[in-house]
Amino acid sequence: MGEQQEFSSLTGYADDPLVTGVTMALIVMGGLGFLVWHDLVRHRKWEKFSVHTKLVLVMTGILLAAGTVLFFLLESGNPRTLGGLPLGQRVLAALFQSVTCRTAGFVTIDQTALTNASVLISLLLMFIGGSPGSTGGGIKTTAAALLALAALSVLRGKRDITVFRRRIDNRAVLHALTVCMVAAMLIFVGTLLLCVSDGVSIELALYETVSAFSTTGSTQNLTPTLGTASRLWLIVEMYLGRVGIMTLGVAVFLRRVSEQKIRYPEGRVMIG
Repeated sequence: MGEQQEFSSLTGYADDPLVTGVTMALIVMGGLGFLVWHDLVRHRKWEKFSVHTKLVLVMTGILLAAGTVLFFLLESGNPRTLGGLPLGQRVLAALFQSVTCRTAGFVTIDQTALTNASVLISLLLMFIGGSPGSTGGGIKTTAAALLALAALSVLRGKRDITVFRRRIDNRAVLHALTVCMVAAMLIFVGTLLLCVSDGVSIELALYETVSAFSTTGSTQNLTPTLGTASRLWLIVEMYLGRVGIMTLGVAVFLRRVSEQKIRYPEGRVMIG
């Protein structure tokens, strides 16, 4: 329930830098993770930070900055979102949209009025979500960063994946790929179920499913119109997206690597 009408959230405070600023600060702080905060409080110098902390901070900054710029450019001409706002308020609203998609759910602009391009950007930000050990959902910033670094290393013809003068274990990349594939599978199944059971468009079904999986809570007002089966599945998506992915990540990370008694000859597979 909103202050002015149902589902209005913080749309009445779009021009209030105090309310939106405090909300954004809390979202970002909660999305970094306790490991990062422990490192920040303990060392306080960039040179002494762990690779994990550096990767989280850089990835978070890139996502927030890129999201803000893209939302500003894509929605400035949309009179139903940012088009009718002064320049300063447009920047503030674009920044808030970029921050809240990281698994907060508060909104200052109408999500049903977003352009298709902005919806696509929102989906990507929600899918990535926060960082490990944080209040955020999604596949996490480090998983997305490792996959991007792996792709970059392959394109550059390098055997090792390196960042901040450190080499990343290939198993970490496989773990990130596993989490990403499981997340994509859950989202595909959820989107398919919503389309079949309630006959909604793929765009609305995908947005609602990704929002549920990433525990963002943002909506295009579709959930109230869904049937019981679809609502129950969205609840399952929320649980699996938060507890399931976290449990999978911890289980894979802590699992002992067993030495294979038999190692088969290497086989080559063509890609692309």
